[in-house]
Amino acid sequence: MSIAAAYEQMLFQPKWYHYPLIFLLLPLSFLYGTYMSVRRIITAKKTFGLPIVSVGNLIVGGSGKTPFTIALASRYSHVTVISRGYGRKSSGLLEVSRKGKILISVEESGDEAMLMALSLPEASVIVCEDRHKAIVLAREQGAGLILLDDGFNRVEIEKFEIILEPETIHNPFPFPSGPFREFGWNKRYADCVLKEGRDFERIVSYEDLHTRMLLVTAISNPERLDRYLPEGVVKKIWLKDHAYFDEKMLKDLLKEYDAQSILVTQKDLVKMRGFKLPISQIKLKLNIKEAVFRQVDGYIQTFKKA
Repeated sequence: MSIAAAYEQMLFQPKWYHYPLIFLLLPLSFLYGTYMSVRRIITAKKTFGLPIVSVGNLIVGGSGKTPFTIALASRYSHVTVISRGYGRKSSGLLEVSRKGKILISVEESGDEAMLMALSLPEASVIVCEDRHKAIVLAREQGAGLILLDDGFNRVEIEKFEIILEPETIHNPFPFPSGPFREFGWNKRYADCVLKEGRDFERIVSYEDLHTRMLLVTAISNPERLDRYLPEGVVKKIWLKDHAYFDEKMLKDLLKEYDAQSILVTQKDLVKMRGFKLPISQIKLKLNIKEAVFRQVDGYIQTFKKA
């Protein structure tokens, strides 16, 4: 196991032997959490004159933000999704798609932004480290609603805050001892705190399954996939979160493990477009309670009445 994989295991699935390091790092975690809390309290918020909904979480790693953002964006018209573009090989402000038309490559956009762009044929997607610049561009282009992917820590923006919580949390500490980006009690600053299993649930389906498959994935905390894996997985290959794939390497792995196809998530698949490989897919969507959408609708309506 690599150092990065061992550290990720400590964050999400700590074993008894991780706790000496966890406790050793606690002073740094306390300082980090305190800084983030003070920053949240003292930072002035800027308004932009249109509804902005943030879909975020308090922990690093997958909690369903991307499929939730897709489900939310698909309900409305004139939507622009803004993301930082994690893992992209570019910087600055870039339009990934404009009203469904793809404008750049996945290497320029990052995997999550491209997945959202491909999944939302009527929406626009922008990536930028500076969310202010992206919001201004979206407003100039006539956006009626902006969704901020992973925007809870953008405390300088006035917005409707949605936080997604996983079903279980095994490590309750802030970074670097644990996976929390802030102290857990900071969720009180959110307008809507949604828990998996209570307010939304994952619906998993599969496409083109084979009897011998090689799981290859580049997502955070890949062990969370285990509960959803179909029969026939002969080997698991875990790469760093947001890593890109080499087609020849995948062909060699198929041969090495005598597998009939590569099994991937939707996030992985966007980085394999054009590969001449047999692909099996794990597809994910969220079943979200209608009451959640009513809360968002109510927030949007306040702008129409103003």
